[in-house]
Amino acid sequence: MLTSKSALVSGTALGLFLVAGFFSLPALAQTAEEDSEEGNLGTIVLSAEEQIKQSLGSSNITGDDLARTPVSNDLSEIIRKMPGVNLTGTSASGQRGNQRQIDIRGMGPENTLILIDGKPVLSRNSVRMGRSGERDSRGDSNWVAPELVERIEVLRGPAAARYGSGSAGGVVNIITKRPDTQITSIGLHYGWPQSGDEGSTGRVNFMTAGPLGERLSFRLTGNYNKTEADSLTINEDAVAPGAAVPAGREGVTNRDFGALLTWHAADGHDIDFEYSYGRQGNIFAGDTQNSIAPTTIVGDLAASGAETNRMTRSVFGVTHRGEYDFGKSFSYVQLETTKNTRNLEALAGGPEGSINSDEKSTITLDNFNAKTEWVIPVSIGGKETSLTLGAEYRREKKDDLATLRQATLPGVVIPGTPTDPADRNPISKQSMLSLYAEANIYWTESLTLTPGVRLDQASTFGSNFSPSLNGTWVINNEWTMKFGVARAFKAPNLFQMDEDYVYYTMGIGCPINYPANGGVGCYVVGNPDLKAETSVNKEIGFAYEGANGLTGSFTYFHNDYKNRIATGLTPITNAANPTTGAGHLLQWENTPEAVVAGIEGNIAFPIGEQFDFNANFTHMTESKNKQNGQPLSLIPDYTINASVNWYATEQLTVTTSATHYGKIKAATITATTGGTPNSTEPRESYTIANLGVVYDLNDTTRISGGVTNLFDKQLFRSAAGANTFNEPGRAFYVSLNKSF
Repeated sequence: MLTSKSALVSGTALGLFLVAGFFSLPALAQTAEEDSEEGNLGTIVLSAEEQIKQSLGSSNITGDDLARTPVSNDLSEIIRKMPGVNLTGTSASGQRGNQRQIDIRGMGPENTLILIDGKPVLSRNSVRMGRSGERDSRGDSNWVAPELVERIEVLRGPAAARYGSGSAGGVVNIITKRPDTQITSIGLHYGWPQSGDEGSTGRVNFMTAGPLGERLSFRLTGNYNKTEADSLTINEDAVAPGAAVPAGREGVTNRDFGALLTWHAADGHDIDFEYSYGRQGNIFAGDTQNSIAPTTIVGDLAASGAETNRMTRSVFGVTHRGEYDFGKSFSYVQLETTKNTRNLEALAGGPEGSINSDEKSTITLDNFNAKTEWVIPVSIGGKETSLTLGAEYRREKKDDLATLRQATLPGVVIPGTPTDPADRNPISKQSMLSLYAEANIYWTESLTLTPGVRLDQASTFGSNFSPSLNGTWVINNEWTMKFGVARAFKAPNLFQMDEDYVYYTMGIGCPINYPANGGVGCYVVGNPDLKAETSVNKEIGFAYEGANGLTGSFTYFHNDYKNRIATGLTPITNAANPTTGAGHLLQWENTPEAVVAGIEGNIAFPIGEQFDFNANFTHMTESKNKQNGQPLSLIPDYTINASVNWYATEQLTVTTSATHYGKIKAATITATTGGTPNSTEPRESYTIANLGVVYDLNDTTRISGGVTNLFDKQLFRSAAGANTFNEPGRAFYVSLNKSF
């Protein structure tokens, strides 16, 4: 195992390598200019990454798509409409059910890696993880305003595994706009629901960018968005009289600013200096995690629309993109600092997960990322090949006094964990050094193979080896077969590994086979010996592209998931202190196996000269923990998305769309106790239809408006079985985008 000291040395070496690369830019730039004069620069190759992005597990959302189907706030609202993608809470427990995040191919939000311009976004890792794997987090898809997005790349399965830890389900890469000419743009959006119990949305943002002389250019962006919380009583008709009313969707206020300075050091060599700041503050809606009757303090905070948690994210980064006579490179260093400040919550019985104090505390998470990637065209055995070589270093450090405060009861001794919270170490960290290589080989005129290998060495769980192979076989001018297999992984998070993170639960949270002694409760502690979660992802399918504009694909995917991390249900000791009966001691464990499998497909074709039709579907054939047969996340059995665009004139486009969600089955065993839940009621299938209009007033002004959930299929959260979230009813929106 790589020790923390050796990991630090390796990380420092990589950092020095990257710095040396930046300092060598003048020489490289001179070489680039000389080669350009001789006409040798600019060999164009298709890299392994570019080839993989053409796989069946790849989708793109364009700026035009965002204009035709605007989101009220979070980009996840449109990403969910891609094949294989849904939204779900962070666990199958249904707790925090309205905190819905991107779930790709049923692997859960924790296995979806979010990138902005190719760089990881890891702020949600600062949020405490509960026993069921739930986090009170909105995820990381809401740090960029929709109007500032150029496109979004969504990679699924084997196509995503090249990006390392956290990509076992897929990767979402949000690409921001980088104008080449002087421009200033302003975006306005307002959305109001028909129901007075739902929150409205208002957003304004700007971008100004352009050259600052011959060698410099800049971009400044700003965004303000406010989405109000749902009414405290929105779900009261979904539960029995006198029962606790589950909270609706909380609101959020976004404040974002970004500055980018690009130095065009030489032809083919650009260096970006970037700073961005984002602040997301919630508008509390009264969520108590387990949907229990709110305490006085919870009721007061919800009634006043208080801000009970806020996340700030600051990013400093330097990026170099280079082109040489022998290939091209992409390198960056980035420091991402997240401060997660929130009201203190009860960790046991008080009630669990419910705010119990006006006091706030802050968890600080620092993520340092460095990467260098080189694409070099070579010839192997006379076959045209593009070789990719890369190195990546990630280091995360968490400073957390908030969740270490849980005291043990008198007489309780947890091995390796100080009894007094004041004696526990608030600092936990993990570093990981990765090396990878890929080759895009044109084996024959019809067969392209893309083998790859990635080696990750961590200061905590040791090493991980991830081979992959993707391929494309062109059968004829219309039909192509594509396949892929890759081993993906996810590192244990800092909460799961931290021995000083003690999660105490009262008696109702103990495993049914090991009830609490006298109702005292149980303890869950971190496990520094956890292994990385791994998944062998496989897919095979066919793509069709006809001369008449008809395109489509059909894909089967199968993921074998091993070492999934979950709270153990068997105590590592019979009791923390058998003489006093102080409670059982549990810890996070690697569970044996799980499986995810399904079918994806899409079809698109023009209808005459003024219409086009697009549709995709996802059918989950399997999604279960093999140990107990339980679902890994709460997602529909099948999902169908369809839309028709009518290009009425050159300026006017009308879009009708609909999404049909199949039945969502509930868990039949609780993740925390192994017992039977109060309800196994499914969420029945339903359909949401939308209508949107986009009108280009001129080349610089665009107006759009429309209706979401046209037929007002409003769904409520009862917290019974799979009915864990609200589906908002009919709403209206209008947007204006103006550039100067």
